[in-house]
Amino acid sequence: MDKLPKIAVPFIITLVFLIILISKSAVTIGPGEGGVLFERFGDGINTEHTYGEGFHIVAPWNDMLVHRVRQQSVSDEMNVLSVNGLEVKVNGTIWYEPEFSNLGKLIKTKGADYERELLDPAVNAAARSVVGRYTPEQLYSSKRDVIEQEILEEVTNLLDGQYLTVKKVLVEDVKLPPTIKDAIERKLKQEQESLEYEFRLVTADKEAQKQRIEAQGKADANKILSASLTDKILQDKGIEATIKLSESSNSKVIVIGSGDSGMPIILGNQ
Repeated sequence: MDKLPKIAVPFIITLVFLIILISKSAVTIGPGEGGVLFERFGDGINTEHTYGEGFHIVAPWNDMLVHRVRQQSVSDEMNVLSVNGLEVKVNGTIWYEPEFSNLGKLIKTKGADYERELLDPAVNAAARSVVGRYTPEQLYSSKRDVIEQEILEEVTNLLDGQYLTVKKVLVEDVKLPPTIKDAIERKLKQEQESLEYEFRLVTADKEAQKQRIEAQGKADANKILSASLTDKILQDKGIEATIKLSESSNSKVIVIGSGDSGMPIILGNQ
């Protein structure tokens, strides 16, 4: 077997070195991710530029720190106190995202684990502040949407200028001690039954008023009709009816004399 030419050895060594260099320098940033450069022989993390999705070449002595920059969520259960000092458990979810252009500043000031270092304390502080304004009954029933909005506003204020944006807060569940929960549910049920009973009373009263109005209307109509029916009108109407009956081929009418009111008396017909 022939020996390799002397020039081939350094060529192969150079090629291997280049392959290793390229593999160390090539970085691919995936969808929904951003990268910041850690310059080992410079000032550390470069806060001036955030790298977007795609293929990038960096110096082999530098490192590319890749983090998700699209919207993401974190869920947690927090033990907080209501306005009267009762301990309740709140299950919630926070939707947030890092500011893409300030990703380097976020990591430099708060570290790569910025969620634990920055977001969690802010959310817990906001939840304690907001929940502490309400009674257990308000937390359990009617104030859920208001609480969510207030927590969002509190977190937004706490994270102002921290390069992290909270998009939405969802309070999924509020857990109360069983005795308190049962008492609230009984009270809510009684209030509902009371509202239903009051509705039935109002409905019955309206129906009674309607019947009284209809009865009064009929009475007024009869009164007006009675006042308009004089003896002369009744007599004329009776004569008209008698004439029509006498003209019928199927009837025999015998009229003799008249009644006390002057109306004809019909004795027989067919």
